[in-house]
Amino acid sequence: DTLWDLAIAEVEKREHPGDDDVKPGEVWEKSVLFMGNKNGGKTTIILRCLEREESPKPTLALEYTFGRRARRHNTPKDVAHFWELGGGTSLVELIRIPITSHNIRSFAVVLVLDLSKPNELWTTMESLLQVTRSHVNKILTKLEKTNPEVAAEIKQRMWNHLQRDHPDCALVDPFPIPLVIIGSKYDIFHEFDYEIRKIISKTLRFVSHYYGASLVFTSKSEALLLKARALINHLAFGYDKSKSVSLDPSKPLFIPAGLDSMSQIGLPPASDSDFGTVRANTPLELWKKVFEKTFPPKTFRDLQDTKDPAQDSQYAEYEVDVMRAQKNQELEQYKRNASKSWKEMDFDSD
Repeated sequence: DTLWDLAIAEVEKREHPGDDDVKPGEVWEKSVLFMGNKNGGKTTIILRCLEREESPKPTLALEYTFGRRARRHNTPKDVAHFWELGGGTSLVELIRIPITSHNIRSFAVVLVLDLSKPNELWTTMESLLQVTRSHVNKILTKLEKTNPEVAAEIKQRMWNHLQRDHPDCALVDPFPIPLVIIGSKYDIFHEFDYEIRKIISKTLRFVSHYYGASLVFTSKSEALLLKARALINHLAFGYDKSKSVSLDPSKPLFIPAGLDSMSQIGLPPASDSDFGTVRANTPLELWKKVFEKTFPPKTFRDLQDTKDPAQDSQYAEYEVDVMRAQKNQELEQYKRNASKSWKEMDFDSD
């Protein structure tokens, strides 16, 4: 290699640290799954990241889009695949479609939690992350047999955000793939009582640190959207990771992974008498019980998306809708006939 070749390679390495597999001239290809509260603002965040001036529409099931960016002039554009899971927690099993053994090395998750709905916050977070983690772990178990080097690399990467001498290494359980937690609708959240905001902020700091995730609060404010966009661009296009931190609960939080600590977060917001009655086996379970004492959770059934997509006007198609109406009439007639026949049946008691 010439001196210039070595210089180019060094610049590539500095611009995209940790991505040794991408060689000069090759296309960087990443995938990001957005999930979270229904109507929590996922689509708005995606459109802002892709710099698209479109009005967000309700997401039906699982939707896909992509973005392309060039690292420098006269170079191939990198590709980021953006998946969005609709329906809150009701369609979580669909995460198996975008997350596969073929793209697990380049996959990341963005969890969008609606700060204006604290009673849904923990249930939504827990349901989505548990199913996603279980699915990823199944993929890693298979990879350990078919490609143990890749599996070992992914597991090691889980800990890269923490320094080796970080005091919390024994207290956290990093998510198996990169994770960003976004607290949306900060403009509404900011109107809450300070003590309520402090409990929510402190809890989300713990959850994010426990899972090795980055945390950012955002709203429709351009300045806050830019901060969320910076974290997502790091996942999707390998842009430099921000090193700024905002821990003040009276302001929007912004904490890149690995830049918080249990000592800074402190104990769960509960009185000494409450601690005496709480029974928990893990720090995560303790925080959950303390949080849900202040914000009793909605049941899983309450969070289900019961709207029939076939009745959504944005997906109307005249020919299809006419045929569907006809089939619905035929089905109702069949059920009436079946019910009538059933009642007329003469059962012999012998």
